[in-house]
This record gives sequence, C-alpha cells and structure tokens, in this order.
Amino acid sequence: MSGDTGAKNEVGLAEIFGAFLVIGATSFGGGAMAYLRHSLVDTRRWIDDPTFVQMLAMSQSLPGLNSTNMAVLAGDRLRGTLGAAAAICGLCLPGGLIMFVIGTLHHQHAERAFAAAMLHGVAATAVGLVMAVAVQLGRKVVSRIDDLAFVALAVIGVNLLHLSVLVVLAVVGALAIWWYRPRAELQQPPAQ
Repeated sequence: MSGDTGAKNEVGLAEIFGAFLVIGATSFGGGAMAYLRHSLVDTRRWIDDPTFVQMLAMSQSLPGLNSTNMAVLAGDRLRGTLGAAAAICGLCLPGGLIMFVIGTLHHQHAERAFAAAMLHGVAATAVGLVMAVAVQLGRKVVSRIDDLAFVALAVIGVNLLHLSVLVVLAVVGALAIWWYRPRAELQQPPAQ
C-alpha cells in the first residue's frame, strides 16, 4: 500500500464507527463498495484511490464479503485493531438489525407480491451501484490499452471459462506483474 501512515491515529474511533454505520445503513443490495469508495476516498479523504484499489483487490481475494473485508482493512489502516473493530461493527450493525426485522416479516408475509417487487427493485439498484464503482475506478486506474487487456482476461476467465476468482486473480495477476516489471532501459552510446 502507499506509504501514507499520516492518517493513522488522526481519525477517532467514534468517527470510524459513525462513518461505517452510515454506510451500512444506506448501502443496499451489494452496493456497499460504491458507498465505501465515495465515503472513504471522495468525502472524508481518509485514503486515496490507489490505496482503495489495493484494498479492494485484497478484499476480493479473501474469503468473506468484500465490504466487510474492506471495512476491516480501512479501519485497521486508520486506527489499527480498534479501528478495524469499530468499522466492522458500524458496517454490520444496521444490516443485521434490518435483516432480523425483514426476515421476521418475510416469514409472516412471504406470499405478498409487494415484497417480491421490492426485492427485484433493490437487486436492480445494486447492479447499478456496482457498475458505478467500476466506472469510477476504471477511469482512474485503467489508463492504457494493456490495462484493458488484463481486465478483458479477467472477465473472460470468470464469466466465460467459469474459473474461480482466486485462480483468475493469480494467473492474470502474475501476467500483469510480468508485463509491468521494471525493464532496463536501452542505453544508447553518447553521440560524438
């Protein structure tokens, strides 16, 4: 990650908990990454885009939910172990409470068309939010044609070949590391 450690210990635990509580209460249907990026990078400027992308890559390659993994990484970056605990508690508390209520109501009213329509709407919104994050990050991270080639390889590996995300990350990541490796510049002899 970037060498920026200045953010550590400057952000209070209550601030971290509050920020992640709002994200957890307002991000619906898998759209947490859009809210996380907007809150952490754009609004609060606690981390920068390259760091967010690195943390996102780690979050996606670890077991568990990407958003909770990201909360742990961001909280740890900001305030260590206590920051990670504050972030994960803040992120999970609203969803846990809401799901408890919805689960209870759904069990009692599962046959209602309104409930099904609401869930379809939330799913469509989630797809849009994920797409928004992809476009926002893509503009800043994918700047060359070979970057697009690695994106295409990842999409082909996961969607068309049905390979596991971990395998695709390992293979495409290794190719990208090899491709972007530092290369010795060809030194031309001085002109006489």
